[in-house]
Amino acid sequence: MSRENTLVGLDLGTTTIRVVVAQPTEGQPQQLQILGVGEHSADGISKGTITSIEDAISSISSALEQAERMTGIPVTHAFVGINGTHISSQEVHGVVAVAKADGEIKEDDVERVIEAAQTTVSPSNVEVLHVIPRVFTVDNQKGVKDPIGMSGIRLEVDAQIIQGLQAQVKNLTKCIYRTGVEIDDLVLGVLAASESVLTKRQKEIGVGLVNIGASTTSLIVFEEGDVLHTAILPVGAGHITNDIAIGLRTSIDVAERVKLEYGTALPNEVGKRDEIDLAEIDPKETGVVSRRHVAEIIEARVSEIFSMLDKELQKVDRSGLLPAGIFMIGGGSKLPGIIDVAKREFRLPAAVGTPLNIITAVDKVHEPEYATAVGLAFWGLALQSAGTGHGSKFSTVNTVLGKIRGWMKNLAS
Repeated sequence: MSRENTLVGLDLGTTTIRVVVAQPTEGQPQQLQILGVGEHSADGISKGTITSIEDAISSISSALEQAERMTGIPVTHAFVGINGTHISSQEVHGVVAVAKADGEIKEDDVERVIEAAQTTVSPSNVEVLHVIPRVFTVDNQKGVKDPIGMSGIRLEVDAQIIQGLQAQVKNLTKCIYRTGVEIDDLVLGVLAASESVLTKRQKEIGVGLVNIGASTTSLIVFEEGDVLHTAILPVGAGHITNDIAIGLRTSIDVAERVKLEYGTALPNEVGKRDEIDLAEIDPKETGVVSRRHVAEIIEARVSEIFSMLDKELQKVDRSGLLPAGIFMIGGGSKLPGIIDVAKREFRLPAAVGTPLNIITAVDKVHEPEYATAVGLAFWGLALQSAGTGHGSKFSTVNTVLGKIRGWMKNLAS
């Protein structure tokens, strides 16, 4: 088993850190064999940001060790998912003159125009994670997808920049480097997840991917194969638990059990006389609560989250206009009835997304919670494919990680 071509995805979630160790399958270049996984509670991480460096290092190390024990392969490098409300996206425009006298557009012209777009937004406290070119213009010809080889004098690009607060990026990378793992690339979590969950055809015709985490909900919208919009909301499945705790006047732990064991987002499908005896969940609790009341609490919060997501779709004029619909991943996507509420609120087809094109003996990798970790491994596969594949076109790994390695050397000296 070759160690050189292993691909490791490291997903730092709010409640759980997940690691996936994979290898490309022979004869199937777009398929991955998942060799092993590791997971550990995300101590020291909250809403995608580091709250305690020592706790975070310990949690990440534990998840990595678990994966190493399962595979027998030491993890020395990983593709890392970054998340959190500090991440924002922005539309930018760049213009350059074509360098060659004969007017033929080369790769370095494309790189220069993307750099020009990037310089239009650079507050000192942010780190650019991705520059995603959407469409090029050669002279006055708009709508060009790939300008290399074309002739022209003026090259323009419309792109989307995804950026994070520099301090948060530094803290996250510091934790990972201190576990002894090199970072192959830092990737926005929901962008990486799209690599494992969505098909090329879905991205072409228009699709949305929603990652419902514990305290954040991420959205990414694709059309014509390009990223149209990204957003990260500061609400998630943990807020549903909080609402239940307040509504039932009970502890968070009991509320979480009630949500997982009895929860549904469809109150009308619950009998009016259905009740939950809290003493069965925790002997310290007393009282009997209506299961329909719990469902009403859940439905209200789920509807609110979807309403916020629909406002994001309205910003790009895609509310109710994504033919491939909405796919949901993350722990929150497993809540009974959530798909029905999604269909109603978005007025679109909706389904739970799970990793595609994988071979594995580890059953839990097929769960929607693993979509991001598996997607990170697919991101690595796209980068490995001789620099082709759109993973590479989205990536600014060299610039970001060059800076990060510089920070780490300074810290060590």
